[in-house]
Amino acid sequence: MLKELQYPFDSQLILKKRRSLKKKLLSENKSFIDKNIAILGGSTTHDIAEILELFLLDFGIRPSLYESEFGQWWQDSMFPPKELELFNPDIVFIHTSCRNILNYPSITDNNEKIDEMLNTEFSRYEQAWQALKNKYNPVIIQNNFELPYYRLLGNTDVTDRRGHTNYISRLNTKFSDYAASHDAFYINDINYLSADYGISKWSDPFYWHMYKYCLALDAIPEFAFNLAAIIKSVYGKNKKALALDLDNTLWGGIVGDDGVEGIEIGHETSMGQVYSEFQQYLKELSSIGITLNINSKNEYENAIAGLNHPESTLSPNDFIIIKANWQSKDRNLFEIAKELNIGSDSIVFVDDNPAERAMVSASLPDTCAPDIGSPENYIRILDRSRFFEVTELSSDDVKRNEMYRANVKRAAEQTQFADYGEYLLSLNMKAVIRDFDPVYIPRIAQLTNKSNQFNLTTWRISESEMAEIAKNDRYMRLYGKLSDKYGDNGVITVVIGEKDNDTLHIRLWLMSCRVLKRDMEYAMLDCLVADAKSSGIKKLRGYYYKTAKNTMVKEFYGTLGFDMLEQTDDSSQWILDLNNYQNKNKYIEVER
Repeated sequence: MLKELQYPFDSQLILKKRRSLKKKLLSENKSFIDKNIAILGGSTTHDIAEILELFLLDFGIRPSLYESEFGQWWQDSMFPPKELELFNPDIVFIHTSCRNILNYPSITDNNEKIDEMLNTEFSRYEQAWQALKNKYNPVIIQNNFELPYYRLLGNTDVTDRRGHTNYISRLNTKFSDYAASHDAFYINDINYLSADYGISKWSDPFYWHMYKYCLALDAIPEFAFNLAAIIKSVYGKNKKALALDLDNTLWGGIVGDDGVEGIEIGHETSMGQVYSEFQQYLKELSSIGITLNINSKNEYENAIAGLNHPESTLSPNDFIIIKANWQSKDRNLFEIAKELNIGSDSIVFVDDNPAERAMVSASLPDTCAPDIGSPENYIRILDRSRFFEVTELSSDDVKRNEMYRANVKRAAEQTQFADYGEYLLSLNMKAVIRDFDPVYIPRIAQLTNKSNQFNLTTWRISESEMAEIAKNDRYMRLYGKLSDKYGDNGVITVVIGEKDNDTLHIRLWLMSCRVLKRDMEYAMLDCLVADAKSSGIKKLRGYYYKTAKNTMVKEFYGTLGFDMLEQTDDSSQWILDLNNYQNKNKYIEVER
């Protein structure tokens, strides 16, 4: 990540140096996802588009941008110009604000009239959302509304239905309810952003009357960063894990020098309370599937003793991997990534020591090591950095830490076996392999956007697009769940094939790296072949497209018995004749 774009950033610097920053981002040797993003504005959007592009490039997403004319968000939604139709957006962002609310209650209005006014206002947006879905089936991101910058009724503005504050709050609730009940629809929460920034500064009338901006110019980078965080989450660019220092990071003091009784944690001192609050925040992150790990220069026994402090919110059991030793922290972090089977770019390194952060950044430049400031700012910096932005929270996300713990146990048991096949048999693996089930569509879409290493074509598919594929007879689809004696891994593999006479073209084959080397690919192939044969398919055709991260599957089809048809430096095509196919799965009991 570009240092200038890491939170907390200098907004004025970003606005001033936007062109040189863009040039620097495009010159990096980075693999981008290309997406078409339409910005339909109720106010001026040009600077927003330019700054949004910077943050998206930093997240590995290269946008092509369409901007509506000023104030034409509703018209472009309902009666799209030819340019927008040809653009065919993957994402539509509707940039409206309380300036775009057509009617507000007056003091003479009764509750019935105000309710009718509220429903009419909401219906205008709902019509636009539905029209966009019907036309392009895009991901839709909609601003909610910031609170008004003046309160006619003072504090009563929030309780009286005639108050603008009350009216906007009710509209925001209707927007939130719609988002909760519709797939691929997300709220850009400018109500929170403006409050955090300061509503008086955010809604400075000068910028509206002079430039038709609904927010202050200096607020645009924070606005664009928040919006970019939603988009990068949709396309699987979130971080997955934390690697945490201990001394002066999870508690005050140095446990090796001060002893367990001398470290600051708990409610006895003000700083102890600060560290306890930070630990509670980390525990809450763990509850949504963020993996906690320790990376500390310490004696292991001292680290465990500190984590077992009676006032500590976190205990050793809250961490998947604990590296407490005198090895360099960049080496520890590399090993943590390897043991978790994730990329080092999926880990956030949290350490109070700037020298340690600099060493990790120099050795592992794709690992984010934020400047977390003083202890009272730790939560704010991590939270505002949007490393773990949630757009979908599946049951698999909630159970992710249990799955990683089970993987650690599996790795430990493997060392006890001389024969790898005997080890696989000992796991008592069971798989469920079926056509797409509606209940798993969100997880399947999530996998397509998060899986990078074991992903043959890296076809990125939104949830709404996946729902359409699930209904299309042109495609053959399989998802796979895998469980064993240590637990259930959930949905961990997906295959999508497109029928073409007697050939099935495999457009997508991916698998979560946490089940690598478990032979799940053989079980999936057996089922795919069986389904293909029953549909009159005689050949499977596989495709590999090289990315910066998927070289591990370059020869995947060859290991399955496919014959190579053609190969370039960046791709290959493979063919499998099904006439004499023999099942390959030996170790997994499969339920269809």
